[in-house]
Amino acid sequence: MGERRFVSGAPGGGEEPGGSTSVPANVEGVLKQGAPLAKLVWFKSGGNADWLFEPANLEDLTSFLGGLEPGTPVMALGLGSNLIIRDGGVPGVVVRLGKPFSTVEVKRDHVVECGGGAPGILVASAARDAGIAGMEFLRGIPGTVGGFVRMNGGAYGREVADILVDCDVVMPDGTCVTLPVQDLEYSYRHSRLTDGAIVVAARFKGVEGNPEAIGAEMDRIAAERENSQPLRTKTGGSTFKNPEGQKAWQLVDEAGCRGLTMGGAQVSEKHCNFLINTGDATSSDIENLGEEVRRRVSEKTGVSLEWEIKRVGRP
Repeated sequence: MGERRFVSGAPGGGEEPGGSTSVPANVEGVLKQGAPLAKLVWFKSGGNADWLFEPANLEDLTSFLGGLEPGTPVMALGLGSNLIIRDGGVPGVVVRLGKPFSTVEVKRDHVVECGGGAPGILVASAARDAGIAGMEFLRGIPGTVGGFVRMNGGAYGREVADILVDCDVVMPDGTCVTLPVQDLEYSYRHSRLTDGAIVVAARFKGVEGNPEAIGAEMDRIAAERENSQPLRTKTGGSTFKNPEGQKAWQLVDEAGCRGLTMGGAQVSEKHCNFLINTGDATSSDIENLGEEVRRRVSEKTGVSLEWEIKRVGRP
């Protein structure tokens, strides 16, 4: 197998890149070195990937990962919501699941089978057209199947744990396993999937429903998001997890952080659990603003907010 060489730093560390790692070269998909990631994430900020790989199919992905040096950092990238790419870039390999992994197919017994790259709105729409209820909330999750299966994404009173049957996961060494929902040990916005594991497919189960009623609920969700969230800005979605029995946005508001700025980053005036890039924010601006919000909330209320947005890469 041919290979390409690259230099990689430690994941999430502050040190300069160092130590060579080999990357398989005979791939069917697209493999780019030093690929810019800012344009691929909602915040439109951050550094480059050491390598960005867009596999042509499942076999291409498993073969590629199987050919990596053990310990090479691997990260999946979906639509780039709920994600801060740090300004120093991402070490190792970023895997982006494109069109080959974006299929949605309706099966028997109200099951919908989806590729890991399929966006939530596509899954919800396919279920609606087939008269399958229970998946309307996916219309309100700005991400792909792979991302919201990993983090037990949820909205409007439901979460992935309520509908997932099982999922196909490619491990960092290239092996592919099918995991039933109970093996993911879901909790609030969390699963037991290890770093580097990539969800390539999932099966969701709903119940029989009326397409018109399902569509009306999806429209309601879309309208509510539009009215309450800064969707037309460079944002990353909900920033902090809701503490038990509380709303993160209320705690942020009570701490006087609505509209707070740092560099080009701002706490949204419209929904203060959202951070926005007002134009030229660095990822450092965004992350540091989030930490300042956490500090002020803790000082004001005694509550320690947990990040919901994932922060990756070198500072």
